[in-house]
Amino acid sequence: MRALIADLVVPGDASMYVMSALETSRELIRHSYYRYEFATVAVTHSLFALEQVLAERLAVDEPLRDLTERAADAGLITAELAARLDGGRLLRDKLAQGTATSAARTPADAIRMVRAVFDAVSLLLGARPTGVEATAVDAGGAQSEDRLARLWEEHRRAPFPASFRGVDIEGVELVLLDADVAGLVQRELSGGLDSSGIAVLWSCIADLDRIMPLINEAYCAAYFTALRRMAGLAAARHIPAAT
Repeated sequence: MRALIADLVVPGDASMYVMSALETSRELIRHSYYRYEFATVAVTHSLFALEQVLAERLAVDEPLRDLTERAADAGLITAELAARLDGGRLLRDKLAQGTATSAARTPADAIRMVRAVFDAVSLLLGARPTGVEATAVDAGGAQSEDRLARLWEEHRRAPFPASFRGVDIEGVELVLLDADVAGLVQRELSGGLDSSGIAVLWSCIADLDRIMPLINEAYCAAYFTALRRMAGLAAARHIPAAT
């Protein structure tokens, strides 16, 4: 078990609170040799550190999901890492809702989720502030274009969860939903969606929001979280600016 956690190194410039939370999550994985449920608890405990660092880095007080999306949109973490982090958040939510137990994750699963938190904290503490200038660029729309193109390229490289081919959840076939969103995003990047395409995209987003809490496999959850982020960014380009 010591070898399993050997590469989980707490950043030296983290606050005492963050260091304590990360060290505790790491030790919980090690001690899951004696108590299996500690592995799942380690994932949820590591999110305390993540939420603290995100809130300080972004200077906003929002739910963890929104903080993670803000960090990905600002380029502080990759979309792939944001999706991995969202797997931990979904696990925490299921525990709170009583749809999962503390035996939900093996030590091997837990180490992947906790490693994502360690990676994110290291990036966030070492990243250079984006400042007001980055916000201004984003408002101009160029940054949104770049982010959508980057998410699209990452999605193209990500393999579809093999064990979920042919699977449907709540009447939604996952392969078809993935293909629909991918086609719509590609059309948006190629020349823009028309009104019917925008309507279909919002329908896909509604399907994603309905099925995502029901996915109980880590990679599949991360895959569709990244798909939802990409779809949301494409749809947001067609929301009129407030006046």
